[in-house]
This record gives sequence, structure tokens and C-alpha cells, in this order.
Amino acid sequence: MKILGWTVGTALALFAAITLLALEGGEVVVLRTTGGGGQRHETRAWIADSNGIPWIDAANPDRDFYRDVLAGSEIEIERNGAAASYRAEPMPNPQGHLTIRRLLRDKYGWADAWIGLVADTSGSIGIRLHHSP
Repeated sequence: MKILGWTVGTALALFAAITLLALEGGEVVVLRTTGGGGQRHETRAWIADSNGIPWIDAANPDRDFYRDVLAGSEIEIERNGAAASYRAEPMPNPQGHLTIRRLLRDKYGWADAWIGLVADTSGSIGIRLHHSP
């Protein structure tokens, strides 16, 4: 019984370590938005560029930052230690979803595949970012 417990514990620890490496092993940016009541939301996210335009992914429409974006909040992205303001443009599905999934798959490779195994990415929303003046 001890061997079974050790095996299960080791498997769970390995699973958690691989997931953490997948999520945090590549480029991760910090998104900052402001909700309707003035509350600030900060979210860590992957980012990928297409023709010089950055894209992010809202895994589902219940994410705080996504609701803020829909309400008109600008989004601040901290990338490589520098912050910049953007206007976020959620792209219509299915094309927005297909584009962000392709961009993330191309950039993050095995990590994107791993996250696709442990989380449902089928309803994710691609968000194109435009620099704010």
C-alpha cells in the first residue's frame, strides 16, 4: 500500500511540475485592466505576435480581464519589464479562436499541447491588441 501511495504521490507531483513548467516556461506577460467598480484585475497570460501585432487569449468569457475589455477598459501589458497600454479587440469566432490557437501552438509548442490536454481550450477567444495613443 505504501508503494501505491508513493507512486500516486510521485505521479501527481510530476503532473503538477510539468503543468507549471508548461504555463510559466515560455514568455508570460502581465495583463492589467480595470473593472466597472474601479477594481483592478491582474492576470498572467501567454502572448504571441502576428505580423507585429500582439494577440492574447481569453480561455473563457468569464475571465475578469475579458469582461473588463468588453466593458471598454483599456488593457495594460507588462512585457519584458516594460508596460504599454493597448486597446483590445476580441476577434469573432471561429476565426479569432483559430488564429490565437495557431499562434500559441506555433510559439509555445509542447507547452500549448500539454495545456490543451489539461484544460478545455475549445471556447477560447482571440484578442488582437492595438497600441493606444
